[in-house]
Amino acid sequence: MRKPEQVEQLYLDFDGFFASIEQQARPGLRGRPVGVVPFDGTSHTCVIACSKEAKARGVKNIMNVEDARAICPEIVLVPQSPDLYRRAHNALLSEIAAVIPIEAVKSIDELTCRLSARDRAAPHDLSRRIKQRLARHVGPHITCSIGMAANRQLAKIAGKMDKPDGTTIWHPQDMPGPLLPLSFEDIPGIGKRMRRRLCLAGIGDMTSLLATEPKQLRAIWGNVTGERLWYALHGYDVRAGGSSRGMYGHGRVLPPDFRTLKDAHGCSRLLLVKAARRMRRGGFYAARLALWLSFRIGPVGREQGWGGSLTMPIVHDDQACLAALQRLWERAWTELPRGVGIVRLGVTLMELSPAGERQLDMLLDDDRLRLKWERVTAAADRLNMKYGRTVVSLGPWTPPPGGYAGGKISYTRIPHAEDFW
Repeated sequence: MRKPEQVEQLYLDFDGFFASIEQQARPGLRGRPVGVVPFDGTSHTCVIACSKEAKARGVKNIMNVEDARAICPEIVLVPQSPDLYRRAHNALLSEIAAVIPIEAVKSIDELTCRLSARDRAAPHDLSRRIKQRLARHVGPHITCSIGMAANRQLAKIAGKMDKPDGTTIWHPQDMPGPLLPLSFEDIPGIGKRMRRRLCLAGIGDMTSLLATEPKQLRAIWGNVTGERLWYALHGYDVRAGGSSRGMYGHGRVLPPDFRTLKDAHGCSRLLLVKAARRMRRGGFYAARLALWLSFRIGPVGREQGWGGSLTMPIVHDDQACLAALQRLWERAWTELPRGVGIVRLGVTLMELSPAGERQLDMLLDDDRLRLKWERVTAAADRLNMKYGRTVVSLGPWTPPPGGYAGGKISYTRIPHAEDFW
C-alpha cells in the first residue's frame, strides 16, 4: 500500500449548512443565532441544524426546541427548505468544480477532491481560491472548513480542527503529531460502542491507538474496517471498496395534528410512491417491502415501535407496491393498541434486483395484469415528468403539513428535483 509523501487529498465541510443557506437567502437572519426546525409553529420538535452564532451560544444540532430556547432565548427558528438546500448544493458544487475536480460527494455538505501536483505545492492558495469563488459567486454567508492531508480520512479530521471557515493542512512529515492530542470522539468511525471495545482492550488514547498493529484493530472491529482505519491514521493511501444499492425508502416525522392512523396511512402511501419512483429511475425491482411505525398512547406516553415486512414478486409498479403496503397496514391495524398517535413512520423497498438481471420463478412469470400495471405506472411517470409535478397518482395525493414528503434531505442523501413533486 502506497504512503504519500505530500498532501494529496482535500476534504471540504460546509459550516452550519442549512442555517447558513437560510442566512444567505434571507438578509434578516444574518448575524443572528438561527435554528432550522422540521415544522413551523410548534415547540414539540427539535433543531435539526443551527448557525455558527447559535453554536457559539451552546445550541447543538438535534436539540429539543425548548432546550435551545432556554440556552439561547434570542434564537430564530425557521422551518426547513429542502429544495432551497438542494439548489444551493448544486450551485456550490458547480463553483468548486471550476477550481478543482470533485472526486466524491460524501453528503449534502461534504465533498472530497484529489490534489493535482500544482495544488500539492500550494495548498493554502488552493483553499483561498475555493473560498473566494464561493463568496463571490454564491454568497459570503455560506462558509466552509477545509482539511488537507495524505489521505481522505486524515483530511476529514483536519477539516474539523478550525471550524468555522478555517483551513488546516497536515503534511505527512508532521504526522502523527497533530493526532496525538485528539480524543476518540474526533475520529470518524469510532463511536460509543467502539470506544468501549478499545477501552476493554487497554487502548485509551490516540498514542496507544497508533501503537497497535493493523490486525489488532481488525480483531477489535471484527472486520476489515479496523484495519483500514489503522492504515489511514498512519498516512497510507487507503481506498474503500465500492458499495451497491441495497434499498430505497423514505421516513417522516408527523406534525402533532397529523398523527392519526388515517393520516399516517395516507402519508405512508405518498412516501412509498416516491420511493418506488426513485427505484424505477435507478433501474431496480424490489422483492420485499417494510413498514415501520413509532407511536405513543396518549399525549405524553412513552414512544413505542411497530414494524412488519412481506415479500413481493419482484415488482416496481405503484399498484403492486401499494397493494403490499395495504396488507401491512391491515396487519398493523389489528396489532396496534387503540388510541395510538403515530409520531414517525417509514417505508422501505428491499431485496433489489437490477432491471437487467431480474429473474422470476418459472411459475410466477409476469402475467398480463402485472404488465398492464407496469405500463400504467410508466405512463404516469411520463406525465408527471412532463409537467414537473404530480398530476397523476393511484389514489389520493395529500402531502402532510410542512410539505417536502420524500424530498427531505438527510445529509447523506441528496434529493433530485423529482423528489419534490
